[in-house]
Amino acid sequence: MKKIVILDGHCVNPQGDLDWKIFEKFGKITYFDQTPPDLIVARAKDADLVLFNKIYLNKDVLPKLPKLKYIGLMSTGYDTVDLQIAKNQGITVCNVPSYSTDSVAQHTFALILALCNRVENYAKKVATEWSVCPYWCYWENPVLDLAGKTLGLIGFGQIGQKVAQIALAFGMKVIFYNRNAQNQSGLNVSYSNLDNLFASSDFVSLHCPLNDDNQGFMNKFYLEKMKSSAFLINTSRGKLIQETDLRNAILEGKIAGAGLDVVAQEPPPADHPLFNLQNCLITPHLAWGSLRSRQQLMSVLLENIAAFLEGKPQNSVI
Repeated sequence: MKKIVILDGHCVNPQGDLDWKIFEKFGKITYFDQTPPDLIVARAKDADLVLFNKIYLNKDVLPKLPKLKYIGLMSTGYDTVDLQIAKNQGITVCNVPSYSTDSVAQHTFALILALCNRVENYAKKVATEWSVCPYWCYWENPVLDLAGKTLGLIGFGQIGQKVAQIALAFGMKVIFYNRNAQNQSGLNVSYSNLDNLFASSDFVSLHCPLNDDNQGFMNKFYLEKMKSSAFLINTSRGKLIQETDLRNAILEGKIAGAGLDVVAQEPPPADHPLFNLQNCLITPHLAWGSLRSRQQLMSVLLENIAAFLEGKPQNSVI
């Protein structure tokens, strides 16, 4: 019987609305809500298959797991695994692509609309401010129309394309930068180099995977190319951004603000440089996590394991 260890199931099932028992048909399940780094080896040392979301399996961990044959990522990103070591050890690594496309695209616009319309801020002030206002309406900041604005997308995979669809429905112009410059989406969007994208966009939204080439690329150099009225949106990976540079850009008025669902260190420290900044909205890495998305993730996890056990791995990243 195969031994399957789930190292941080709470990440995928924080509200307990999913059932891990569906994996029991594949073998004996050992479940943990979360696993600190110093317990990974102890908990996974006898596992044939390991499933996890935010655990790091690197050069300090993988060589100590000689029985491991399969890593099932409960995510699309795979920067948490040292793929070369996994390959050398004959470990199959599979991810779950595209399960959260709709959810992340929706949250991207939740952040954009929050910055433009400030609905929550105004809703809190109806009783205290509007009720004593001498005029029939009350506002503190102009409402920003999306129609006619330019959205610049960095990364144009499935999530980027879904965001583009929504933007076009709002009447926005959409430009994108991607390693593949061709637009195969069928959408009325156009490719742009980075310099033009930053200079032209009213909103710049990041939708690219994290790798060694782009870590921290969103720094002072590119922030200073943006319009002073523009906003930066990130629902991808926090480490794409140099956070001190972003803080300075907001404080100095180089850009108008930011909407972020991710930061470089998660959970972040209480003294994070982007906390308590005006016009910087941060949500706790929840863009991906709608119930529908998590159900889709579990479904693909099952399919991945079944395919692996049949000797026909799917969604393998190496």
